[in-house]
Amino acid sequence: MSTFAQALTELWPNSDAKIAGLRDGMIETAPAVFQRYGIKTPLLIAHVMAQISHECGAGSEVVENLNYSSARLLQVWPKHFNSSNVAIYANNPQKLANFIYNPPQHTDLGNQPYSQDGWTYRGRGASQTTGRAGYARLATATGLDLLSKPELVNDPRYFMLCGVADFILCGCLPYAVADDIVGVTKKLNGGTVGLDQRRAWLAKWKAANVQASNIIILPTTPRPLPPDVPAPIPTPKPASGFAAFISAILNAIATIFKRSK
Repeated sequence: MSTFAQALTELWPNSDAKIAGLRDGMIETAPAVFQRYGIKTPLLIAHVMAQISHECGAGSEVVENLNYSSARLLQVWPKHFNSSNVAIYANNPQKLANFIYNPPQHTDLGNQPYSQDGWTYRGRGASQTTGRAGYARLATATGLDLLSKPELVNDPRYFMLCGVADFILCGCLPYAVADDIVGVTKKLNGGTVGLDQRRAWLAKWKAANVQASNIIILPTTPRPLPPDVPAPIPTPKPASGFAAFISAILNAIATIFKRSK
């Protein structure tokens, strides 16, 4: 049995290599994030962390690497590249992102044609959130201004929040409950890319056996009442001193008056 801090330190030994303070930020925010999204069992913690561990390379691949050679582009996207156009995009990450992630090549990411969206909203964070639509959905769920500041998904303060929120938004939770890693992976990834590596990560996190009871739940800040709910009326404090004496006399007179009727 391990605490979350112990497991993360052991399994993500180089977590701060790309983002300073990432591990401490994750350890600090994990309790509230897991509580918020109902990640309360060792099994669910293992599934969430296995997917995150694979997607961001245990903190070593927090921004998508789009620096492809010509040969690699022909392997990865054979439908879009050939000997006549591949040199234009080889070793040019920004140009490649705006080509491959914008319509008409990609139509399900919410990116605008002939825009910088492909590069601006490239894969980042714990779950490698990608595309304008993905960042917008995550912004709504977390309250972060990710469309204007997409780099916030890599902020140590929000890394866990964004990663776990994305896990939930993608519909992974029911499959995690059923211990179905194929289903979890398909929901998060859209396919089964890296399934063997994800299985390996899941085995490691299951072995860590992080108990929810070992994750200290931080006190939550009371939420303000909705506008249509009136604030509670304060209970009057009991009178004291001279005011209490006068109040007692008045109450006695009122009682005598009622009895005399």
